[in-house]
Amino acid sequence: MIWTIIFWICVFCLVHSYVIYPFILRIFGGDLEAPTPLPHPAPQPMVSVLMAVYNEEKVLEQKIRSVFNTAYPAGQLEMLIGSDGSTDNTDIIIEKLNKEGYRIHFTRFGGRNGKTQIINSLAPQANGKIFIPTDANIIFDPLTIPKLVAHFTDEKIGLVAANIINTGLRKDGISYQEHTYIKRENLIKHYEGLLWGTMMGAFGACYAIRANLFPVIPRNFFMEDFYITLKVIQSGKKAIAEPDAIAIEDVSNEINEEFKRKIRISAGNFQNLGVFWPMLLKFYTGAGFSFLSHKVLRWLGPLFLIGAFISSIILFNTNTFFQLAFYLQLAGLLTPLFDKLLSAANLHIYFLRLLAYFYTMNLALLLGFIKFAKGIKSSTWRPTERNV
Repeated sequence: MIWTIIFWICVFCLVHSYVIYPFILRIFGGDLEAPTPLPHPAPQPMVSVLMAVYNEEKVLEQKIRSVFNTAYPAGQLEMLIGSDGSTDNTDIIIEKLNKEGYRIHFTRFGGRNGKTQIINSLAPQANGKIFIPTDANIIFDPLTIPKLVAHFTDEKIGLVAANIINTGLRKDGISYQEHTYIKRENLIKHYEGLLWGTMMGAFGACYAIRANLFPVIPRNFFMEDFYITLKVIQSGKKAIAEPDAIAIEDVSNEINEEFKRKIRISAGNFQNLGVFWPMLLKFYTGAGFSFLSHKVLRWLGPLFLIGAFISSIILFNTNTFFQLAFYLQLAGLLTPLFDKLLSAANLHIYFLRLLAYFYTMNLALLLGFIKFAKGIKSSTWRPTERNV
């Protein structure tokens, strides 16, 4: 009986996070329309774009030009960039564009400091009432900044996330599967914002936040975007997504690169859980329900997968159902191997790879938890290989 209960608890938690919760959002949020922002009185608020970079020579010039190629008033826009000991042409590119007249405040950091330390150092130097933290490989649309900033005429809004559109999709890697995941995440976050103003974590690649709500990020935090979003929600302000604030990203195609990135993200997730776990005590609120359903249950997904699999082994001889459950789970666990063998034969089956992606990324979640448990001493990073 105990193992049967464990099996069904594990299955329910997985199904709730990946199926039931998105379905609830779709049912109750599908007919809601985002309120149309009122125009800002002139002059528009000052905006500061914050960016930490490390060896981004492939994409940096295009990124900076896209920020300033905007429909937002040029006099109300500045960019603060911190180079974290870059060893390629990153610093040269920034200085060149600065001489061309772009309003860039450039700080060169010695050694490796990590993104959180750089952003913490840049924020006090910024003049804007609105901050837009971003990554080097995220290319802005001319309307990205105006669409983000427009929502801040509503005093209830504290943070607005952009809509990240992926490019560089290829069938020979995981880019289509990663695109499917990001697209689904964007939709879930949009509905969370519409229903309760509790969008669970802006993509750190591009979002806007009121400067007076921007917190000091704890040292060595990996997922600073999630930390910042939940701090905004805790302050009583809303966090929402703006589908029309489009930014372009070259989605990862290499499974090994994405696997390492997901381990880092997972470790950051558990750092945040250590800070925000009290929100789970109010699971009946929009913020608590979103946090539990969208994030915490998903972060614990590897443990639920392990629990369901072990339970089905122990219950194997009790009836046909648990025998079938065991074989189905075993087949799922082996999908990364099947996909690798087929890839070697130049066969790329989307749904098989999507299932393999699910199990591989849950392994990354588990390894990220182990990394967190061992202790995180640095938030330095290496950019994911750019598809340029």
